[in-house]
Amino acid sequence: MTNALITGWGMYAPARVMTNEDLTKLVDTSDEWIVSRTGIRERRIAADDETTTTLSVNAARDALAVAGVDASEVDLIILGTCSPDYPLPATACLVARDLGATRAAAFDLAAACSGFVYALATANGFVRSGMYRNVLVIGVEVLSRFIDWTDRNTCVLFGDGAGAVLLQASDQPGGMTGFQLFAEGSGFEGIIVPAGGSACPASPRTAAEGQHFIHMAGRDVYKYATRQLAESAIAAVRDAGLTMADIDQFVFHQANLRIIEHVARELGMPMEKTYLNIEKYGNTSAASVPMALAEAVAAGRIKEGDRVLMVAFGAGYTAAAAVVEWTADPARAFLAPGEQTRLGLPQRSLEEVAA
Repeated sequence: MTNALITGWGMYAPARVMTNEDLTKLVDTSDEWIVSRTGIRERRIAADDETTTTLSVNAARDALAVAGVDASEVDLIILGTCSPDYPLPATACLVARDLGATRAAAFDLAAACSGFVYALATANGFVRSGMYRNVLVIGVEVLSRFIDWTDRNTCVLFGDGAGAVLLQASDQPGGMTGFQLFAEGSGFEGIIVPAGGSACPASPRTAAEGQHFIHMAGRDVYKYATRQLAESAIAAVRDAGLTMADIDQFVFHQANLRIIEHVARELGMPMEKTYLNIEKYGNTSAASVPMALAEAVAAGRIKEGDRVLMVAFGAGYTAAAAVVEWTADPARAFLAPGEQTRLGLPQRSLEEVAA
């Protein structure tokens, strides 16, 4: 059967930085309070003229450049997000338009923070079935537009950003090797935007009551995440025919440092194998895993032949995990003007990367 390989990757984060100190001017909090409970020091906030589409296009262009694939060759775009530009049409259609992906099918996938890994599993199915050869998978959020900046429980957590990978059909061994997708609808109120849908249509009342902002039951979410993430990770590794000892790098949904540390201990995964960027970006929901993946490659943490475990959880509740055997040469990313340059990540020469 045809394999699905990640051949391109990219990310984009808005230029505006909101620090914990900035938040102290909006709510009763402190840098120490936020860092000790979440590990977050700052987050990126989209500019007024930036949207879910524009963030996606920036990340996608980098992924295509790394892969050496023109947008006109893309067969399908799957965009994981819970903050689309509009309730309809799908934001993926606007991304296809702006990329020049003139023959691509396109749709959005809503699984909250698990959205990118869900989208990756979906793309894998399309590629392995033989239906499509080049599938662009994007995780993106502009959650700053859905935040109540007077609610300390949520405004300190979230940031904006986008990450993308290109999944290509290949006869080469490796690529996507294991998945686990999970949903538990009984916990749907744990993370919710109460109004704006068919259950509670938008009205002057819902707007006045702040029902179009994210509401979260923090303790319940923490309990769910620490339990289900470990179970999903183990199931995906088993599906790949591996053990946890075979995993070289753990790319975790960057929601809360304490959750990451707890699950890493449960899995017996050393923190040295766990890539972290939560302190810079906060929780970027569906964008979190692909942004961390792109940064980990740029930093030399993921090398050709490595086995990488990606795990996420989100509203719904949902959870998802995926295992990939990395087949791409990380040096390829340095042949294109990637986000690692614009974001000031550690730069190395091609010779250093190849070594």
